[in-house]
Amino acid sequence: MKITSKKLVDVVTDVQCDVCGESTSDNGRCGPQFGVLQASWGYGSTHDGESYQVHLCEGCFFTALATLKEQHSRNKASSGESCEPGLAFGLVEGSNEIL
Repeated sequence: MKITSKKLVDVVTDVQCDVCGESTSDNGRCGPQFGVLQASWGYGSTHDGESYQVHLCEGCFFTALATLKEQHSRNKASSGESCEPGLAFGLVEGSNEIL
């Protein structure tokens, strides 16, 4: 026997970018499309017990990623290493697959 009932649940309809404040759902035309910069610091860290989560729109995410790529290149160059991160810096292999 199948028993049904109606239940109210909260769903995420939008995520605002924590940097620029813009909607990540293209004004309701699609579900939220966003990136997350996240950290949870543990024992031994100077930030022990602190957790961070920053939601980023596509533009702000790739601006932050470009800044990190640039810093990575500078760090490698200052240590005498030759390293030019490609366009795929930080990209997870197989991430184009549909989940």
